[in-house]
Amino acid sequence: MRLEKCWFCSSTIYPGHGIQFVRNDAKIFRFCRSKCHKNFKMKRNPRKVKWTKAYRRLHGKDMTQDSTFEFERKRNRPERYDRNLAETTLKAIKKITKVRVEREAKHHALRMKGKKAKEHKEAVKELEQSIHLVKAPAVLQQDPSLTLPKMLVKVSQKQVEENNVMEE
Repeated sequence: MRLEKCWFCSSTIYPGHGIQFVRNDAKIFRFCRSKCHKNFKMKRNPRKVKWTKAYRRLHGKDMTQDSTFEFERKRNRPERYDRNLAETTLKAIKKITKVRVEREAKHHALRMKGKKAKEHKEAVKELEQSIHLVKAPAVLQQDPSLTLPKMLVKVSQKQVEENNVMEE
């Protein structure tokens, strides 16, 4: 059973599935579904389409350099069948997939590492910019306990003047 790769999105194509396109120069393009085939016909670049494997690798969302990818490459050299070799290969495939899953999880954890701090910074920035919508600046100056805990909020004199003008 030969498993092919989609030319556009790099997903696996199982036997009896997908579409083949043969260009005039006899180059064969295999597509997993009509979505990939249509995007190819529209001359879209897979590296610019966000859902493709090429985009994810190019933008650092998936692992690109790893020794486990060496085993996945296509080889066109025929091998003589050997039962022991086939058995050891199947055992090795299981170990390799386990290693790859662990490395991908580690890669994902490293990518998501600074996300919480970034979200917190963005929330603080948004709050600083729009604190006058939550509480009037004059009230904040009179009673500092109304401000949010563990956070310094700067209220400019301009905002106080604008608020006074609106109140009148």
